[in-house]
Amino acid sequence: MKLKVMKLDAGAKIPKYAKPGDAGMDLYAVTESFDDHGNYVFGTGLAMEIPEGYVGLIFPRSSISKTAHSLRNAVGVIDSGYRGELIFKFDINTLNSPVYKIGDRIGQIIILPYPKIEFEEAWELSKTERGKGGYGSTGTN
Repeated sequence: MKLKVMKLDAGAKIPKYAKPGDAGMDLYAVTESFDDHGNYVFGTGLAMEIPEGYVGLIFPRSSISKTAHSLRNAVGVIDSGYRGELIFKFDINTLNSPVYKIGDRIGQIIILPYPKIEFEEAWELSKTERGKGGYGSTGTN
């Protein structure tokens, strides 16, 4: 699958897979700023043309677990109609700041197809073994 990507910044890097078999492609920081809500904002300098029927999902790198930070929206959803810059927002934590530096890999993107869903209101749902069991209902700790 070919996907159009546009560099909004001369220092931007086109995403690529680091190793064979990788699902996500690395994204790099080209700008760093702060927003009005106290978040670190890292720009990738990239915009994409994700085809209709597909979604881009941006995730933090697993190395974020070595810090006290987290990606503010956990997983970023990039809809096919969005043409703006891909950005990452991280919380500010005084114990471990800043999160990344310009040029660092800050996250990864996965492009996936999704089905078009039409909801149909129902008066009852089919029975399953799990039923209404929620958190922890499978019996594993």
